[in-house]
Amino acid sequence: MTAWRPGCRRKTVPDPHTEQPGETPALIEPNAKNHYEVTRKDLPLHCPMDGMSLWNSHPRVYLAIEETGKAKCPYCGAEYTLK
Repeated sequence: MTAWRPGCRRKTVPDPHTEQPGETPALIEPNAKNHYEVTRKDLPLHCPMDGMSLWNSHPRVYLAIEETGKAKCPYCGAEYTLK
């Protein structure tokens, strides 16, 4: 493995926030969806949920949804509704 040296070019990842209008976004951000419907099978509820990309996500937080049927993640703002 070689060390990075000044003058070397690094590979860059496209930023979906800086793309021009009409272009297709190159990446899909994790936790980008704002509303999720969950069932009792998903309990105990936590965000991010199983199957979500975790490498650049926030820490797992457990959400109390049983009493009201609704919960909101304090990190990413995702809203959950219990079916």
